[in-house]
Amino acid sequence: MYPTPPPAPQRDFISVTLSLGRSYDGSKSWRRRSCWRKWKQLSRLQRNVILFLLTFLMLCGLVSYIGVADQWRAVNGRSAEERKVRPADPPVLPAPQKADANPENFPGVLPQKPRRHFRRRPPNLQIRAPGKDSEDRRQDDTQRRDEAVGDARREENTQRTAVSWRGAVIEPQPGTELPSRKAEAPPKPSSQAPGIQNQAASPNERQRAVIDAFRHAWAGYRKFAWGHDELKPVSRSFSEWFGLGLTLIDALDTMWILGLRKEFEEARKWVSKKLRFQKDVDVNLFESTIRILGGLLSAYHLSGDDLFLKKAEDFGNRLMPAFQTPSKIPYSDVNIGTGAAHPPRWTSDSTVAEVTSIQLEFRELSRLTGSKKFQEAAEEVTRRVHSLSGKKDGLVPMFINTHSGLFTHMGVFTLGARADSYYEYLLKQWIQGGKKETQLVEDYLEAIEGIKRHLLRRSEPRKLTFVGELAHGRFSAKMDHLVCFLPGTLALGAHHGLPADHMELARALMDTCYQMNRQMETGLSPEIVHFNLYPQSDQKDVQVKPADKHNLLRPETVESLFYLHRLTGDPKYQDWGWQILQSFNTYTRVPSGGYSSISNVQDPLNPQPRDKMESFFLGETLKYLYLLFSDDPDLLSLDAYVFNTEAHPLPIWVPPRGA
Repeated sequence: MYPTPPPAPQRDFISVTLSLGRSYDGSKSWRRRSCWRKWKQLSRLQRNVILFLLTFLMLCGLVSYIGVADQWRAVNGRSAEERKVRPADPPVLPAPQKADANPENFPGVLPQKPRRHFRRRPPNLQIRAPGKDSEDRRQDDTQRRDEAVGDARREENTQRTAVSWRGAVIEPQPGTELPSRKAEAPPKPSSQAPGIQNQAASPNERQRAVIDAFRHAWAGYRKFAWGHDELKPVSRSFSEWFGLGLTLIDALDTMWILGLRKEFEEARKWVSKKLRFQKDVDVNLFESTIRILGGLLSAYHLSGDDLFLKKAEDFGNRLMPAFQTPSKIPYSDVNIGTGAAHPPRWTSDSTVAEVTSIQLEFRELSRLTGSKKFQEAAEEVTRRVHSLSGKKDGLVPMFINTHSGLFTHMGVFTLGARADSYYEYLLKQWIQGGKKETQLVEDYLEAIEGIKRHLLRRSEPRKLTFVGELAHGRFSAKMDHLVCFLPGTLALGAHHGLPADHMELARALMDTCYQMNRQMETGLSPEIVHFNLYPQSDQKDVQVKPADKHNLLRPETVESLFYLHRLTGDPKYQDWGWQILQSFNTYTRVPSGGYSSISNVQDPLNPQPRDKMESFFLGETLKYLYLLFSDDPDLLSLDAYVFNTEAHPLPIWVPPRGA
């Protein structure tokens, strides 16, 4: 016999004792009798309360179990390989379809322009009423500019021999000699941007010609330069700049947009297995940011593949030592293996465009990773340049010192090499950030007025509007092909609510950039032109000096043609782009694979191939041509994406609801 425990006293509150071990000598029967006796001693009210609580807890547990089971089934239903590469964020474009394009379908003759199946609705642009005089127009533009800035404020309150400039050779300054050079992140926001089509439209005839051109270029790169920076198509070899597969990374998003699944997957495999940044090599901060960092971020957004974001974050971290200068103006070069950063060997200056055209990429990297250091470093540069003296009505000099943080080589103003993308990124940062940062749009609008006042002229005899240069008060009628980014940038600004006369200027400059191609015997623009300003002379509008006759397969003209067609619907811009594509195929296409820069755009019988295919031909030129020939405004909508200066689309930050 076991001793009988004393009866439990009656309580006016609920008391439940859970015995987790064996009572007394380990008998389970005693525990069952004890619990039953205690249960019987409870009042009916107490027993009902306990039963209600137990029932409620069981229901909650059942609901939780069903939700977890559904999530497990959703994850477990995918293959192991798919779970390995699929990120949390969904892709914002459909997976590329196998393109219905084969080089054999284009034996020597390129297809003619297809019939337009529909016409896009005109964009919502600010168009001036006809009949106003010049003074009224200036007042209207001023009012529109003030309204745009005011709206932005209200939103804010409520919330290589030398340094290569995008392929161009920049010589050192006179008198110098150029020696040879050898946190824990929060959950990532969704990368999906609005306005993206659900189904990829079949490419039209002209787009298939672009796909053929891309495949021909890619075939040469794959055969003769795989994993290297650039193809040398004539000698069937390659050249290295950074040793990071520059052409491959630059072309990732182009392959996705063109629907080239096989090529994209092969390139992705190389990125996964072969792309390593731990190597003792100097990279140019600007060029590697726009091409490599921008290319990886864009590939991540379009494909939804986490691999590209991880590589982008790794590379971004390796670029950060460039910002460790006394002035916070970054050095031009950084060793991604050792972290040693330095200016060019012959000067302590960086070019203004280099240090002010990395912000889109670094800001987006911070947004995706949750690490603020990338955005803070890049935006500090913008703030310091904004506060500097030495500007001329918003126009900036070409050089800035990394020690003092001040402009150098004062009094020289251009929209060509060394300065061009400064103006482009003022507008595009404003658009990227939801049009809240008023300082950016104010600087941009002031600069456009400065261009009109100091750099804009008209040629003779055809009255072509062009953008020249100013050196210590003296005007030069020199215009780089690089300046042909400006028509597209002006049109983009007008689309986003800036003054309507920006669109008028964009159209006029677009005509000029087309003539820079059209007036050459090959139909391809030279690197630099000079315009005739003398009405009594017998010269053509466009003049070319012997040293400037080369064409590097640059994208700027077709870039602006894309913007003008997308935002106006005028088919002539597609026709102009089609002519340029035909010229590329006629004078730069190398039969064994690839396209080559040429030395003489004025000699169709001997254009003199330079044996170099820049990475931007695949990353920009062919991409913009493909988009130009599309009539679908939702294919990378300009209300959802902003293109960096290497044509890599990044999402516009969508403000929260109610903001």
